[in-house]
Amino acid sequence: MSYTTQATGNAGWRDALQSLRSQSANRQILGGSLLMLVGSGLVSIINFGYNVAVARLLGPSAFGHAAAALTLLMLLSAINLAYQLVAAKFIARNESIASKAAVYQTLRRKSWVAGLGLGTALALLSAPVSTYLNLPNPAVVTVLAAGIAFYIPLGVKRGALQGMCQFSRLTVNFILETLVKLVGAIVLIELGMGVMGAVAAITASVVVAYFFPPVSRELLGRTQATAAASFREGMQATVFFIGQVIINNIDILLVKHFFEAGVAGQYAAVALVGRVVYLLSWSVVSAMFPISAGADEGEDDPSLLIVPISLVLGIALAFTAVLGLFPELVLTSVFGPAYHDHPEIAALLMLNATGAGIYSLAVVLMAYEISRRIANTGWIQLAFSGGIILSVYAFHDTLREVLVVQLVLRVALLIAVAMPFFRAQRRQASARTAERAAVQPSAVLAISPDGTPVPSAVTEIAATPVRKLRQIPEADIIAAFLQNEFYHAEFDRDRDQFRSIVAQPDTTNDVENALRRALLFRRRDTMWHELPADTEWWEVELTSEHLDRISMFPRAQWRTLADGNFMLGAIVEKVRTNRYTGRTRIFIQKLLALSSYLRRNPDHSTVLLIAPDEYSRMTVIEGNHRLTAAMVAGPEIALKRFRYVCGFSSHMNDCCWYSTNMPNLARYAVKRARLRLFYDHEGEIARLHAMLRRRSENMLGEPAARKTA
Repeated sequence: MSYTTQATGNAGWRDALQSLRSQSANRQILGGSLLMLVGSGLVSIINFGYNVAVARLLGPSAFGHAAAALTLLMLLSAINLAYQLVAAKFIARNESIASKAAVYQTLRRKSWVAGLGLGTALALLSAPVSTYLNLPNPAVVTVLAAGIAFYIPLGVKRGALQGMCQFSRLTVNFILETLVKLVGAIVLIELGMGVMGAVAAITASVVVAYFFPPVSRELLGRTQATAAASFREGMQATVFFIGQVIINNIDILLVKHFFEAGVAGQYAAVALVGRVVYLLSWSVVSAMFPISAGADEGEDDPSLLIVPISLVLGIALAFTAVLGLFPELVLTSVFGPAYHDHPEIAALLMLNATGAGIYSLAVVLMAYEISRRIANTGWIQLAFSGGIILSVYAFHDTLREVLVVQLVLRVALLIAVAMPFFRAQRRQASARTAERAAVQPSAVLAISPDGTPVPSAVTEIAATPVRKLRQIPEADIIAAFLQNEFYHAEFDRDRDQFRSIVAQPDTTNDVENALRRALLFRRRDTMWHELPADTEWWEVELTSEHLDRISMFPRAQWRTLADGNFMLGAIVEKVRTNRYTGRTRIFIQKLLALSSYLRRNPDHSTVLLIAPDEYSRMTVIEGNHRLTAAMVAGPEIALKRFRYVCGFSSHMNDCCWYSTNMPNLARYAVKRARLRLFYDHEGEIARLHAMLRRRSENMLGEPAARKTA
């Protein structure tokens, strides 16, 4: 069967696999994430401007009062962010707009109950809260309580915008909130309202952000049954953000309680610098880890951990260096001369920035863990946040002491959340050693006359090479690859429009080839561009020995299943034992169902492999589900069901899909960002489709033109 006519043979397994896949789909939208990064950076600048303006206009003592009120709101942001995360995840997970609307409307009702309850409780407790924080007037807390009633539902709205992938509107929403807060504070303080004006601006900004820009009308319409948010996932998000906001904000409230107003205001200025470090770092995390609707079925990008850690480390080092070299300049030029009265403040700036940088690194690791599974690191963080409260209560004789105890605990938190990654690295190193042993030539020792092995005399037995049958043009590989990908959701909107050129590809038509390439790049552009330019594609003949030399590259659910050993044989054994629970068990059940289908039905689809040469380990880049399922049915099924094509290149070890190391990952990350920023997939598809229609009309007339449509 030729590569240009295998669509019919592929249809069976594609339909079977599509019916077995989870409704959730991992949305890797780095373009939207980069927009969020730029927006978050702008929001951080405006927020910083708000704090600087309020600090200059009010002075240290009054600024301490305003900072304490803002910190109260930040503490309650744990609930706001938890609602946002859950709403985004489950709105994205549900496919129909009616199901998305049901998620939004249900969570909005619950968030209003929570918001009104918290706002009312804070208003009733305004007197004791203001006494504890040494605030001048309980009305400050009451005004803030009105904003909190809107603040919790605002999280659901932002989750809806994120779940619908409306990143531009989400960015506008964040910017609008911070602009209203900044402008409102300046105007109200200049009108003589003082601290009350700064707090009233906070409340006004939250109310405006709740209404503008509005969510899509579709989410307010008819609803239907949904994939509901589980209590466990909601608890995971809540615990993670509670610990996060406590660690980032509780020190300001405790210092406000233990120290006089002027010193507390000085500390609030110091803490503000640490917040900037954290907020910029969180922007990086948000950009590299957008909320994923379908972690089960998603693409796992191995650079998503290396790149954020590098960026966050760079941010922390840059801030620490500047503050270490020019502390007085930063303090006086940003906050004004009134903040230079305390002799230790300048030295405390660098100490605070160091602690914020260390904690930001821990947040990267925890966010990575949460993006992969129901994580326990959130509970570890929550325990450390309690430890910070107790430690500051025990050690608060000086501001330096307050910062030092936090620094020690943040270092301990980083070590605690990093330990699982070190263990995983050791497991993967062991697995790579096993892989090399599986594919390296064997060594036979020579035997001396007395029967003693002679280590110096080594005879190598070469591994059996893969037999090359025929070289395949790249256009045929892309056509086969696209056929295997064409059932994905990215093609739902125009599948009928392009069905003919995918199912019956004419690889002698250069415009068709370019159009198929552009269609494939909707999902696989970064994967394809990572392959070496000199890759040659060959149809190959495999034997059972060669199956032992095949591995998967680390991605999504394969990480949990492989547990560090990505060789095909090891993964198949884990599937057969089926001792897993939760999402991994569901994934295995799908593989077993597909295995049963392949055992009974013929298949002529293509499995794509890559390798440096015929003697080396091969890695699957397309067809991992099918190949694993067939191997569960038996090696003879795996060998008979598929056509195998392998891309060979002497530079394959420079490809991160074949060899995962830091240089390869860094190079891939830069390439991915460039593609997302400068390549217009949809514009290219539209241009090529129009060109194909015009060519068909010119060559074959109107009937052929209708066929291409």
